[in-house]
Amino acid sequence: AGWIESFNDPALTALVMEAQTNNRDLAAAAANVDRSWALARQAGANLGADISLSRTASQTGGIGGSQPTSNSFGLGLQVSWEADVWGRLRSGERGAVASAQAAEADFRSAQQSLAAATAKAYFSAIEAIIQAGIVRETVEILEETLRIVNAKYDNGLASAQDVSLARSDLATARESLATIEGSQRDAVRALEALLGRYPGAELEVRDSLPEVPPAPPAGLPSELLERRPDIVAAERRVAAAFNATNQARAARLPTIGLTGNLGSASDSLSGLLESSNAAWTAGANLLAPIFDGGRRREAIEIATADQEQALAAYGQAAISAFSELETNLDQGVVLQQRIVELREAASEAQNAFRIAKLRYEEGEEELLNVLTIQQRAIGSTSSLSSVERLLLEQRVNLNLALGGSWDD
Repeated sequence: AGWIESFNDPALTALVMEAQTNNRDLAAAAANVDRSWALARQAGANLGADISLSRTASQTGGIGGSQPTSNSFGLGLQVSWEADVWGRLRSGERGAVASAQAAEADFRSAQQSLAAATAKAYFSAIEAIIQAGIVRETVEILEETLRIVNAKYDNGLASAQDVSLARSDLATARESLATIEGSQRDAVRALEALLGRYPGAELEVRDSLPEVPPAPPAGLPSELLERRPDIVAAERRVAAAFNATNQARAARLPTIGLTGNLGSASDSLSGLLESSNAAWTAGANLLAPIFDGGRRREAIEIATADQEQALAAYGQAAISAFSELETNLDQGVVLQQRIVELREAASEAQNAFRIAKLRYEEGEEELLNVLTIQQRAIGSTSSLSSVERLLLEQRVNLNLALGGSWDD
């Protein structure tokens, strides 16, 4: 997930590395890769010969000494090998290799998904800090407003209603601050859990969102989607399914086996190595299935259905990839437009609030209007922070949709 570095935030890069090192789900996916390759090697081993070494020893004699005791020793070497005339074993090996490659692609997909989840949790934690800062500033402004209203009330220049309004808004803001601070701790805990740490809400993150990486250039080649791990995994499962079908069909054909034995027998251990006591045999066998109750025929039907299922899944993965890419490209344009408008809205609302507050202090504006304008200013600033986070998440999702950075 090298595209994380495009955010130019060393702290984020370090967190992603930590998550990929410590995350338990990713460790399980890695173990599945090891298991899949072990199965592939096991399937490949079937193409080779089986060699066995045997050693026997026995002693016979009559009860009560009626017959003399005799010893017998044997040493044997057996070799067996199946001639893969129809490609059954080779198809099994190829299918197992394709399945292992699909497991590797799943692991890479899990890596990228974890990197994306870590980045999003990081951005959410930062935004929670920003939102808490906005609310704290609001609380300070409302405390100052209440002080002014109380002073005006004491001098007969404000009504009891104004005092109650100011107190109500201040209490509401304090309640919002308690809520957002709880959300901030929850966001940090979610990030710590991804990192494999104890979720104690103790991780410190920056108090400003990183810069948004540049948008991709126009005319990105659609071939970029072919590197997406989920697309690779789907394609490899198609290959595995085709090989499984070939394997099932070949299982209905005769199997040819070659065997060889080299052995020696003697009544003493020293005689086992004498050539006169050695013998060898070699043979070939052909085993043709005649009746199995339809088991092999149904195995072909099952493999064919699995093949059709894999093809359908591959096609759906390709459609989903194009849909995700187009959606994220369009969302990037929309979010950038929203940010431009929200910045202007926040600036104008702050200016309007500043004017309204001065007019109230001079007795030219109602307190209710001042508080209403203040809420609009707070809302615009809060929305701007949220959309800026969404634009960062859009860049993350776009990298996921492309299977990596568009600069790679």
